[in-house]
Amino acid sequence: MVFPFRNILFPDDLVNAQAALKYATAFAQHGNGHVVSFNVQDAKTELASKIAQAAIDHDIDLITVTTRDRSRLTRAFGSSLAEDIIAESPCAVLAIRPPQRDFVNEQSEIQLRRVLLATNFRPSSVAATQLATQMANQLGAELHAVYVIGDYFEQISAMFPEGGLAALTRLRSYVQERMGHLSRGGAGTSTHIAEGRPYQEIVKLAETLDADLIVIGTAVHGSLFGNSQVLGSEIERVIRNAPCPVLCVPAARVVTPLPALVTQVVPQT
Repeated sequence: MVFPFRNILFPDDLVNAQAALKYATAFAQHGNGHVVSFNVQDAKTELASKIAQAAIDHDIDLITVTTRDRSRLTRAFGSSLAEDIIAESPCAVLAIRPPQRDFVNEQSEIQLRRVLLATNFRPSSVAATQLATQMANQLGAELHAVYVIGDYFEQISAMFPEGGLAALTRLRSYVQERMGHLSRGGAGTSTHIAEGRPYQEIVKLAETLDADLIVIGTAVHGSLFGNSQVLGSEIERVIRNAPCPVLCVPAARVVTPLPALVTQVVPQT
């Protein structure tokens, strides 16, 4: 994926559609491109796939969607339309949840000051890293990268003190090394390492930094209840709780719908 975006798809009947249109217009203006309006009228079960196909047909670089807060009950019965679009999209999707920190002014100019990249050094984050770096460099923004060591490693350590602690120690060393490479590889990149629940740490750091944009790779997996693609729960929670828009960058699909227990760190080159 290459920045600037030139062709932007705007689903025009979603909730708070004007917020999505504002960002679509700004990115199109910046890239000397255009906005393609998609009229949302069909059933939810078919719509996400139709939008994904429209993105392919029109060579779309970015889709802008708005999300809204949902109750725990409605979340239990499935993903939102915006989350379905993100999961199915072949291109980057900007998720906006008003009111949030805004980086587009009244003249439809993009004013990014700080970009927060959430990375895990897996293939799913490669495209997100490249896109975040391009955006920060071209727009003159600070680039911050964060890796969150999930709290499940602490649970493993509690169950298996020797093996769990050894794995956690290896992971901490590996993350520090990779973050060091990332910092040296990108001019002006600041790196952060946190431990805890991934979405909570990402959201908390975005608030602390006053980040204007979170960029995250969106690896998806097959639903346990059908053939549809669904986002991981941590990504969904980042989108629902972020203090700023979230740019979701697609990566290769995961074959299994269930998480695997990693017993050792395998460096990605």
